[in-house]
Amino acid sequence: MWGFAVTLIATDAKHYRLLPFRFMRMNTGHDRDILLTSDTGEYMHVNDAQLRALSYFDVQAGTPFYKDLLARHFIYEPGRHDPFPEMAAQYRSRKDFIFQGPALHLFVVTLRCNHTCQYCQVSRAPLGGSGHDLSEADAQAAVDRLFESNAPALTVEFQGGEPLLAFERVRQIVEWVVERNVVEQREIQFVITTTLHHLTEEILDFAEQNRIQFSTSLDGPAPLHNANRPTPSRDSYERTVKGIQWVRERLGHDAVSALTTLTSRSLEQPEAIINEYVSQGFSSISLRPLSPYGFATKSAHRLDYPIEQYLAFYKKALAYLLHINQQGVYLSESYASLLLKNILTPFSSGYVDLRSPAGAGTAALVYNYDGYVYPSDEARMLLEMGEDGLRLGTVQQPLSELLASPVMKALLTSGVAEALPGCSDCALVPYCGADPVEHYARQADPIGHRVFSSFCKKNMGLLKHLFGLLCDGDDNVQRVLLSWLNRRSYNDVRFPGYRG
Repeated sequence: MWGFAVTLIATDAKHYRLLPFRFMRMNTGHDRDILLTSDTGEYMHVNDAQLRALSYFDVQAGTPFYKDLLARHFIYEPGRHDPFPEMAAQYRSRKDFIFQGPALHLFVVTLRCNHTCQYCQVSRAPLGGSGHDLSEADAQAAVDRLFESNAPALTVEFQGGEPLLAFERVRQIVEWVVERNVVEQREIQFVITTTLHHLTEEILDFAEQNRIQFSTSLDGPAPLHNANRPTPSRDSYERTVKGIQWVRERLGHDAVSALTTLTSRSLEQPEAIINEYVSQGFSSISLRPLSPYGFATKSAHRLDYPIEQYLAFYKKALAYLLHINQQGVYLSESYASLLLKNILTPFSSGYVDLRSPAGAGTAALVYNYDGYVYPSDEARMLLEMGEDGLRLGTVQQPLSELLASPVMKALLTSGVAEALPGCSDCALVPYCGADPVEHYARQADPIGHRVFSSFCKKNMGLLKHLFGLLCDGDDNVQRVLLSWLNRRSYNDVRFPGYRG
């Protein structure tokens, strides 16, 4: 049973009426094996008899089950209780991101890079290559587009390639933004996504002056990191760790965060990867699978894996994370934290991939090195695969024109999960997203077929596992999961496009 939506209305003879809800059998073996969810994200675990009683209006008033159904907006009592103002407020809170313009602005300042990662998703350019850097004129226009957004808080992220190879352009953009913001008065956050191999005292001085954060990649212990992310000098891990330590010494411990990308060889080492993050003093780890873009597609036969294999790895890794957290070592998993916020709070996590309507373009914009604008980092990666169908326009066009482009209209048409076949009746849709860009990349269709969707299989598998832990886990497990809601890093909310 995947899930069903129920919108039945009782007759006036009944003492309660049903509000819209969805349900799904979780196949956990637990007595309360059916998950009920509402449009506002409320949920309950029930058994078959309870679902049958609810559907046939046989739940007895005054019982604990009846009171729970009433409090969580699965039923209401005509004439005595009007749930709709409260439900409207809850729904507005979960979808409040709709009222803001793009808040994450990614500047691809260069494609040049010194790494030769087989899973690279941006088709890097050689260090001495020409024609792969963002021009000054396009950079200035991109800053204009940035401030045309009405978002009160803006994140400016520099990507590549290796953005530190074009540091003078990074410096210019930061200075322009800071100068403009004297009048604009927005909350600005700067982030450089980098290998950290090209750090200098000058760069760190500038970062300190402008409160710039760094995001890097750490794929695990030295043998795994060096295998995944080779350099000609064969010391990628050593240089990355040195860079992490250098940033922390100069800018503070939390000035640098890290991401791991999982290749097939990574899936054999969940505990080693986690132990590496513990030893490096990180408080968050992001266990993300490979994406179907750029060079990664050419290396898929060596590096890729079925999503089922990733889910098995993730469950094992999560069990180990829960264990070490219970031993007093704090290390959260970023994606689990995002999903838990969607499940356990009345607010959206804000994460672009988990938004409905889709966050591509509405939440994030990418200003590519060639002057073109894309709705997401993944969309611009399709360009490197010979596909430019998701291009919004150029940086010289006003933001209003870019957001009214045919591409944006197509993405929004296919980006409302609650209206998509396979999603509209799924009990997990209040906590999930649509991600039309990934479906376009994998299935050549922004809607895609959910039965064959890796995005769907991943999120369904992870959400069902988390619901199982919340329902059946002991107090210590639940205490750890709740603690992950209270700590956030930049990687919890950033657009998941870093390839550095």
